[in-house]
Amino acid sequence: MRWDVFCKVIDNHGDLGVCWRLATQLAGRGDTVRLWVDDGSALAWMAPHGCEGVQVGNWLQAAQCEPADAVVEAFGCDPPAAFLAGLARTTRSRGAQPPWVNLEYLSAEPWVERCHGLPSPVLAGPAAGLQKHFFHPGFSPATGGLLREGQLMERRRRFSREAWLREFGIQPAPGERVVSLFCYEPPGLAAVLSRLAAAPTLLLVTAGRAQSALRPWLQGRQPGLLRIHQLPLLAQPDFDHLLWSCDFNFVRGEDSLVRALWAGRPFAWNIYPQEDGAHLPKLDAFLDWLGAPASLRQLHRAWNVGLPAGQVSLDLSAWAAVSREARARLLAQADLAGELRRFVAAGCRR
Repeated sequence: MRWDVFCKVIDNHGDLGVCWRLATQLAGRGDTVRLWVDDGSALAWMAPHGCEGVQVGNWLQAAQCEPADAVVEAFGCDPPAAFLAGLARTTRSRGAQPPWVNLEYLSAEPWVERCHGLPSPVLAGPAAGLQKHFFHPGFSPATGGLLREGQLMERRRRFSREAWLREFGIQPAPGERVVSLFCYEPPGLAAVLSRLAAAPTLLLVTAGRAQSALRPWLQGRQPGLLRIHQLPLLAQPDFDHLLWSCDFNFVRGEDSLVRALWAGRPFAWNIYPQEDGAHLPKLDAFLDWLGAPASLRQLHRAWNVGLPAGQVSLDLSAWAAVSREARARLLAQADLAGELRRFVAAGCRR
């Protein structure tokens, strides 16, 4: 199949990261993908070698091309009006509309299963009279699943933690736990770092907002038993390797949450903050699905809302089993790219 995938980069790299993974996984199944993006500059470090079968194009240039066999708009980004006018013309000339899918944000909330696959008639604009369908990623077989490469677990089994750490000049000391930090500006940052500093810990800090958030905490402070290593920007495969190399991972947003689940290591999620605390029920729904014990729930509350350091516990051994069990459940389900292909091939019927 031929796909048009539309992506707008809002304020972080997650939207583009998700779309690039989707595009490459469709290409890995023999499809061809045109990824239309308004700012693809991050791909220079996120995917420096590109991918056979994936062509990256400027958002506005999409209008010059005839629509492909299927159209995906990521996260309700609204493709350019000129492209949608072309989609309407293609529909009239072919006598059938190419499938048009709105790839939604990830959530474990119960309504996702009800809304997955529902049609949405377009009532106005150049595509009036056409129809798109909601496609919801999720954690159950009644959703669209999660992005997962076909050989991911085999790649995971062959991975050498020691070799990868050595490649980046990282040498954990004997008895030192290794923790990754990929976050926004979580309210519980100071409290959690104080707890980490109570035991020998090597903190691998990702480039960008995590390093910026850490800087004020370090000023004028002795970090105790916390040793800090600043990382460069990482390509997507190396970000996976980072998560596989650590005893605990702090992740953020959507893409890195999914990668933490595939890593099978204990983790804490810095959910994207929304006004009026609208993100907190979404966090609770995920922790319910995960089967998180009370201590892990408390850590997430501290990380995302803020609690004193004395109310933060780090029970890595107990949380490891939770992560492995969650991964096993997900591996028994279909992956998102495969489900999307099946959904489109079935005429957007579940």
